[in-house]
Amino acid sequence: MIRRILTLAALAVSSLALPVLTQAQSTWPPAPGHITMNIWPAAAPDPVPTTGPEADTTKPTDNLIAGKPLMRLGNVSTPTITLYAPKAHNSGAAVVVFPGGAYSILAIDLEGTEVCDWLNGIGVNCILLKYRVPNSGPYLTKSPAALEDAQRAVGLVRAHAAEWMIDPNRIGVLGFSAGGHLVAALSTHYDKRLYPAQDAADSQSCRPDFAFVIYPGYLADAEHSYLDKLDLHPTANTPPTFLVQAEDDGAHVENATTWFLALKAVNVPAELHLYAKGGHGYGLRPQANLPVTTWPQTAATWLKTIHILPAK
Repeated sequence: MIRRILTLAALAVSSLALPVLTQAQSTWPPAPGHITMNIWPAAAPDPVPTTGPEADTTKPTDNLIAGKPLMRLGNVSTPTITLYAPKAHNSGAAVVVFPGGAYSILAIDLEGTEVCDWLNGIGVNCILLKYRVPNSGPYLTKSPAALEDAQRAVGLVRAHAAEWMIDPNRIGVLGFSAGGHLVAALSTHYDKRLYPAQDAADSQSCRPDFAFVIYPGYLADAEHSYLDKLDLHPTANTPPTFLVQAEDDGAHVENATTWFLALKAVNVPAELHLYAKGGHGYGLRPQANLPVTTWPQTAATWLKTIHILPAK
């Protein structure tokens, strides 16, 4: 693997230096040509125990999605971000992606690199967060680790916005399943970091400018909202949000409806898309018999309606 080291000038926002960018070592290396950096300059706060080295935990008997396998990355103790920049037109918008996996593994291709391919295709920069698992969330009931990683990642993207040709006022987040919960948590816990400041990046806002919550979990079950228990209380400053879920989702469609109604109650612009069939964990892979898998086209249109992308 090619090792890339980029020395950064100190930012005026702080006298603290940002970490040096390196191509982080991992059992899941991004494709060549992408900048990858460890998000913590030293040891990550609130470490979570792992049961072995970082590895693909997929078994031959695991299910396929749209006839294709997926990578289930486990035992992540060194979180990273990887920049996927559009090869053609760069709109300046960016999305930080949180793969799902029940805070146990990361569906790093299905809900990670494949999302970056789609975003790049519509002119949007993608920053893929490989956050810590297992047992790194939800925040309050288990661990703050994943939310700390998310806060840190968004601050880092803003700190590098000029260098990466990103508009710091058009940085959103997108998460699936547990990553959808992580989006909701970051959308309501951005005003104060959960960890001591590390460097200049932590003087940057970690509030997303917009959010995608795709087949979320941990927000509700069929009968109860978990928002109070998890301290998820949106305000008028919570970012505009796009939500998708299927009614036959085993994680419960009430996750999406509960979050939508909470946003609506405080007048946050939100767009909710419900489908009869689809289950859970389909990512962006098209399936002719499942209209829910067309959600990326609708999401791209939504980015125009909220003026993140130009109308034409």
